[in-house]
Amino acid sequence: MAFKFTDSNVKEIIASGQPVVIDFWATWCGPCMAMAPVIDEVAAEYEGRAVIGKYNVDEENDFCTEMGVRSLPTILFFKDGQKTALRLVGGQKADAIKAKLDELLGL
Repeated sequence: MAFKFTDSNVKEIIASGQPVVIDFWATWCGPCMAMAPVIDEVAAEYEGRAVIGKYNVDEENDFCTEMGVRSLPTILFFKDGQKTALRLVGGQKADAIKAKLDELLGL
C-alpha cells in the first residue's frame, strides 16, 4: 500500500535520506485515479527499498506549491534528502515508474 504524504510529514520523510517517490494526485483527475493501483503495486514491490506514496493536492497544497507541481499526475523522486532531476508527468504505466525508480536507486 502506498504511503500517504501530507504537508506535516513529507519533509521529515524526505530528510530521512532514503529514496522517496511522491505521486501528486487529485480525486477529480482521471489519469490520477487510473494510476492509483499502479502506485500501490510499485509501492508493494519496492517496500523496504524506497518510500513510495501519494500526496493529495486537494487535501494538502503547501508542498506541491513549493515543488512547482502544475500538472497532475506528477511523480517526483528524492534521494539523500534532496529532489532529483527525475520526474514523470501524466499517466504512467508501472514499467515507466519502475525504470525511474531503478535509476533513482542507482544514483
